Amino acid sequence: MTTVLFALVAAAEETHGPASPFEVESGLFIWTWVVFIALFLLLKKFAWPAILRATEEREQAIRRQLDEAQKLHAEARAALEEQTRLLGESRTTAQALVADARAVAERERGAAVEKTREEQEALLQRARREIAAERDRAVQEIRREAVDLSLAAATKLVGRRLDAATDRELVEQFIASMEKGK
Repeated sequence: MTTVLFALVAAAEETHGPASPFEVESGLFIWTWVVFIALFLLLKKFAWPAILRATEEREQAIRRQLDEAQKLHAEARAALEEQTRLLGESRTTAQALVADARAVAERERGAAVEKTREEQEALLQRARREIAAERDRAVQEIRREAVDLSLAAATKLVGRRLDAATDRELVEQFIASMEKGK
């Protein structure tokens, strides 16, 4: 392998290349420019339009994507605003429903209280009527007893007996006159 390396170095020395990197060879210089210009023209004719077209297509695709993203962003913002508005309306509606339900419940409670009060008053009136009727019956019973006792006492005192209907009538008139005198 070292022999191949020495052979290459020897061949390079025989071609008499430039001794310094700053030394200019005119043949190499011309060929370098010819190759550069040929490559430039080939790239300009074949590669540059394809590269430019691909770049423009990419730019248009990015622009479309940005426009679409802005459009979607605007739609999302509008949807968010709509959602916020609907949420506010829903809250307002819910609060109104709750307020209505409270008002209805308060009316129902008031109606129930009033109905209970009316039933209580009716029950109290009926109890008062029953008490008054019972009191009147008791007073009548006491009067009858008083009349019977009075008649019995008067019979013993007088020693004779009048007929029962006349006796009773006399005593009732007496008791009625006593009540009016009070």
